[in-house]
Amino acid sequence: MNKQILGIHHITAIAGDPQTNLDFYAGLLGLRLVKLTVNFDDPGTYHLYYGDGVGHPGTILTFFPWPSAPKGRHGTGQVSETAFAVAENALNFWIARLTERRVAFTGPVERFGDKVISFSDPDGMRVELVATRIAPPDRVWEAGPVPAEFAIRGFHSATLREADHRATAGLLTDTMGFQLAAQDGDRFRYALDSGSPAAIVDVVRAPGERPGRVLVGTVHHIAWRTPDDRQQGEWLAELTRRGYGVSPVMDRKYFHSIYFREPGNTLFEIATDPPGFAVDEPQAELGSHLVLPAWLEPQRAGLEAVLPPLRLPQAAEVAQS
Repeated sequence: MNKQILGIHHITAIAGDPQTNLDFYAGLLGLRLVKLTVNFDDPGTYHLYYGDGVGHPGTILTFFPWPSAPKGRHGTGQVSETAFAVAENALNFWIARLTERRVAFTGPVERFGDKVISFSDPDGMRVELVATRIAPPDRVWEAGPVPAEFAIRGFHSATLREADHRATAGLLTDTMGFQLAAQDGDRFRYALDSGSPAAIVDVVRAPGERPGRVLVGTVHHIAWRTPDDRQQGEWLAELTRRGYGVSPVMDRKYFHSIYFREPGNTLFEIATDPPGFAVDEPQAELGSHLVLPAWLEPQRAGLEAVLPPLRLPQAAEVAQS
C-alpha cells in the first residue's frame, strides 16, 4: 500500500474558560483564531482552532472549552507537552514577552541540539517553544500581535508520556513510518522522512508514574496527517488488520478523521489535509464569526443563546452571526 503519515495535523486539548483561552493563545502567543465553531459531538460547547495565517495542517491547536469541568491530571498515556517551533533567534523575545506577562517558565535548556523553554497555559496545559533551524518561515500569522520574525511557526513536535514505551514505539516505527532519530535517557525521539514540518514525536518512558486523566488542562488527542481520503482508507484497513479498534471515518467538515488508541492509551487520530478551513468562509475572514456545519444551522439561534460571547484580544469582537 502506498500510504504515508506526513506529520502532526492538529492537537486537541480541553480548556476551562473560553475567553481566557483565547486571550492566551491568540493574544499572548500570537496564533490566529482560524475557526470559531462548536464541538460537533457537544454543540453547546465551542471548538476553538488556532493556527497560522491560513490554517496549514501542522499548525493547528484546538480546544474544547468546558468551564465547569474539573481539572485533569498529567501522567502517562497522554500527550504531556505540545511544542511549537520558533526561529533560532526568537527565544530572547519570548523570554521577555513571558516575563512581561508574568507567565512562569523554565529554561532555556538544550534538547537534541535545540534550545527549549517550557511553561503552562492558564489551565495548566504544558507548552514548549523550540528554537530550531527547521522552523518553517511560511507558517506564521503575519498579521498577529507578534512580529513575524519571532512568531510561532507551527508545531515542532509533541511528547507522549508512557509507562512502557516499547509497544508505542513499535506502532510508530513498524506501522506509521517513524524512525528512531535520537535518545537521551528516558526520552526517545522519532521522526518521519516526509519532508513536511511537525514530523517529530518524543516518547518519554515514565514507568513509576500514575496514568493521566484527560480533563481541563490536558490534551484530548493528537492527529496525524494523511494527504487524502484514499490513503486514510488504507490506514483504516491496515490498523483494523493489526487489531486496533479504529472508528469509522467521521466528517469533521475541515478534514475527515479516524480514531484509535495507541498501546499506551493516548488517543490517536489520522486526519486528511483537505478540505481545509476555507470551505465555509474566505481566508481573510477566518475565525471572525461563528460557523456551523449544515446539520447544525437550524439550531443556530439556540446555540448562540447558550454560547458565551467572545472578544478577540485588543477588543476586536468576534461576531456570532
